[in-house]
Amino acid sequence: MKEFQFQLGEAMEILNRTPGTLSVLLSGLSDRWLDANEGEDTWTPVQVLDHLIEGEKTNWIPRLELMIRHGEDATFPPFDRYAHLTKESESSLHSKLQEFRNLRRLNLIRLQELVEAEEQLALRGRHPQFGTVTVRELLSTWVVHDLTHLYQILRVMAKRYKRDVGPWIEFLGILK
Repeated sequence: MKEFQFQLGEAMEILNRTPGTLSVLLSGLSDRWLDANEGEDTWTPVQVLDHLIEGEKTNWIPRLELMIRHGEDATFPPFDRYAHLTKESESSLHSKLQEFRNLRRLNLIRLQELVEAEEQLALRGRHPQFGTVTVRELLSTWVVHDLTHLYQILRVMAKRYKRDVGPWIEFLGILK
């Protein structure tokens, strides 16, 4: 039998910290840091933040609610991973960070309301691409999704100085 690593309390540790981590990392930076990307069709740190906001609105909790209400009888609506790129936003970085913090806080409250027992982690839903998935898999993915995008932002920012580090590039795995 497969032993799972996922623990809701541990997952909440990461999910709770992501908004603050982004705020500390991005607040007060110059536009050259915030507008950096890795080339054509890649995202800036601000676009990553916009993507995370979109996920808070339309991905994690709506899918969890659907799984709990309907199980495998209802398929998740597809999540448009690029929706944030088609929406015009005049919001400041500060406003976006605050929106993300507020949405995440509300979503974590809702998560605790929806998942009260370990047994609920085995509940199933239907993903439009993957088929049957569990609550455990959805919530684990939410945590790893946060970590992936934190790494993405750090990698994009680090690559701004890729040409400038000289021979030390050998020791800087984030630049490879």
